[in-house]
Amino acid sequence: MTLPDPSHPIVVFGGTYSNLRATMRLRDVVEDLAIPPHNVVCTGDVVAYCAEPVDTATLVRDWGCHVIQGNCEQQLATGAGDCGCNFEEGTACDLLAKGWYPFSNRQMTPELRNWMASLPTTLTFAFSGLTFRVVHGGVAETAGWVFASQPELIAQELDAAGADVVLAGHCGVPFISEVGRRVWFNTGALGMPANDGTPDVWYGLVTPLGERSVRLTTHRLAYDHSAAAAAMRRSGHANPYARTLVTGIWPSLDVFPPAEKAATGRRIAERARTIGARRRASASDGARLLG
Repeated sequence: MTLPDPSHPIVVFGGTYSNLRATMRLRDVVEDLAIPPHNVVCTGDVVAYCAEPVDTATLVRDWGCHVIQGNCEQQLATGAGDCGCNFEEGTACDLLAKGWYPFSNRQMTPELRNWMASLPTTLTFAFSGLTFRVVHGGVAETAGWVFASQPELIAQELDAAGADVVLAGHCGVPFISEVGRRVWFNTGALGMPANDGTPDVWYGLVTPLGERSVRLTTHRLAYDHSAAAAAMRRSGHANPYARTLVTGIWPSLDVFPPAEKAATGRRIAERARTIGARRRASASDGARLLG
């Protein structure tokens, strides 16, 4: 891989979920900031709930950024019969997946399946004197659920990762969690709101500050969510998720631990954390909104 250039920040996103408009909006922000593709990292699940799986996957592939497999890439690469999302059988999430996953699977081209099959399951690299590991859900389990309210699980995952910073996705909610000198950084989802009652989606930045010091920030991204929802309603394959694009509330909370369920509809603040040689900033520090 072409290693990220420490003269630029790293842009981190995941869970584009076939949301072409959100993905295009982020690409435009990144290009306006003159951040090169090798400083852009995607944590997987390029294709899922929304209406434009082929165009979204093609955009991400042709962007030239670093991408790892999420569970959706692993399943779509082989034409598997389900999304491999680790939803409990019979739950609302599982039943809804029987609509959006076949819709996406039917549209996949052989070229995109081959691209998905070629993607790595994880990446490791050094940046600003720190080691980073990119995973989709958990370190050992691609579709593993890791949430901010699970400090013991986060500590176990960080032990398994063997890196200073883990860049992760899958759970759909942005957070930054420190365990000692190590950090779990989930940048949320680019293709679906974070269940906080707003239509905004999320990405993250890793900004170098000097030797062994970076600043991690989560960022909201506004885009034409009304058009994205309208495209989903026209196809009719996942209307509950079309509503989510507008309301910002997930159609099911099955995967959430109690703390995340209780936070439904509560606006999530952008977060910032400085790690390494400089002072450690508190989670209440503001993050400059880009885009």
